[in-house]
Amino acid sequence: MQRDQARCRACVDAGYPLESLPVVAPLYDQRAYLFGQAPGIVEGEERLPWRGRAGRTLRRWLELDEDEFYETFYCAAVTRCYPGRAASGRGDRTPTPEEQRLCERWRDHELRLLQPELIVTVGGLAARRLLGVRSVGESVGGRYEYGGAVVIPLPHPSGASGWLNDPANRTRVTVAAGAIRQELARLRLTK
Repeated sequence: MQRDQARCRACVDAGYPLESLPVVAPLYDQRAYLFGQAPGIVEGEERLPWRGRAGRTLRRWLELDEDEFYETFYCAAVTRCYPGRAASGRGDRTPTPEEQRLCERWRDHELRLLQPELIVTVGGLAARRLLGVRSVGESVGGRYEYGGAVVIPLPHPSGASGWLNDPANRTRVTVAAGAIRQELARLRLTK
């Protein structure tokens, strides 16, 4: 699976301008699955997920050091290549619905193989694609079920959105991150 994913060129073959090769997570027999939107520029360069500032913020929310984070979560995304900057210059380009569809097979295959007990969606696009929710605002702090796994959504930690500027939303993140830590402890997935 990972070898094939690392060589995937489906979006390029379909004419989409991508800025990196696929970013593939290290596999350590994780039982928790982290599902984000798309790799960022640092991740595209290093070809490892959650390496930039957003990853540091995410690990801080979850109170995990880098090694423990990667040993705990298999990290995936709606699309697997860095899509480039947004035309507005603020943040990264949101992958098109067709790019999202082209990468869906990787997610489906990973979930079948890994059978995670916990899934954490990061950002609105990931929550919409996996859970069908309308917005990150309606889902952060909630608890869902998908294929037998507990799903707990988080907002994206990049800071590109103003959602985290609202103190009530920051409180919701604290509650959601606490629920994730409790679930990891319950499943004995962290030390």
